[in-house]
Amino acid sequence: MGLLLTKLLLDKGHKVAAASRNTKQLIENAGNGNENFLPVALDITDSGKVRQAIDKTIEHFGGLDVAVNNAGFSYIGSLEELTDEEFRKALDVNLFGTVNVIRASMAQFRKQHSGHVINIASAAGYVANAHIGSYVTSKFAMVGLTESLALEAAYFNVKATVVLPGSFRTSFLDEGSLTYAKHPIGEYKSDKTFQSFSVRAGTQPGDPQKLVEEIFNLADMKNPPVHLILGPDSYKMITEKMEANSKEFAEYINVSMSTNF
Repeated sequence: MGLLLTKLLLDKGHKVAAASRNTKQLIENAGNGNENFLPVALDITDSGKVRQAIDKTIEHFGGLDVAVNNAGFSYIGSLEELTDEEFRKALDVNLFGTVNVIRASMAQFRKQHSGHVINIASAAGYVANAHIGSYVTSKFAMVGLTESLALEAAYFNVKATVVLPGSFRTSFLDEGSLTYAKHPIGEYKSDKTFQSFSVRAGTQPGDPQKLVEEIFNLADMKNPPVHLILGPDSYKMITEKMEANSKEFAEYINVSMSTNF
């Protein structure tokens, strides 16, 4: 998705700094020779390097208008199967990397009293699934931190939006974005989840070009939403989950209301 969004922005004449561990693909496919394109080799889990990258972007282009956080991957495995190292790595990339970018970007947005942080989460930020607990944890957290950021940043006229895509035909289900737990436990049958995701690769219903176009439109809104669901599948999953939650809350309302003095 990041490459498509970069190409779209450049095609529309915008200035883009795009970060990746390996910038070769970005340069070859997006902005080779384009003066509006700044490829940045970056490990977003390194907060110091992130701040340097943001500073470099501001110096190169003279400002910063929008920060999009899109990095992410998923381990496949139950919570018991995942090692401490695996779980922490998932959160380092999917969550703390986003926090690093937000902190560095907000320093500039706060000074200029404008800006927009767009965090790409997932329908899994509202609806949990088995065997992707580390991913779900990071995406639920991303929804909450975006809501908090929106309240904090409003004083500086800075916007924050969390995007909740469904299943789009990106490379996310390809090898590399999905990693199976190193120490599987047969009883969980999490290998079937891994296989089902792999089989779905290339058949997802969502059009990634339409996805990035809507993200572009979001960045152009004067009063953007804090939450933006993209994809009929995501909308159905999230609204059904909210209805189920409301039903469960109502079922136990007497217990909920019984705890005051």
